[in-house]
Amino acid sequence: MATFGERLKQLRAEKKLTQKSFAATMKITERAYQNYEIGASTPHYEVLMFLADYFGVSLDYLVGRSDDPEMR
Repeated sequence: MATFGERLKQLRAEKKLTQKSFAATMKITERAYQNYEIGASTPHYEVLMFLADYFGVSLDYLVGRSDDPEMR
């Protein structure tokens, strides 16, 4: 299964967003966002919930615990 960073990068790319533009959407620095994608840092649960809602996927899918993106 994919890691959180890999899954985040995939979801962002599917929406054709750059790291810079998505970091601005999240109101964080581009570097902070890049650290999520490369696995250098992990977001707090509030950020994880925002990301899951934004991309319309389950938390388990987002963090790599499931290959099923459907929210239940």
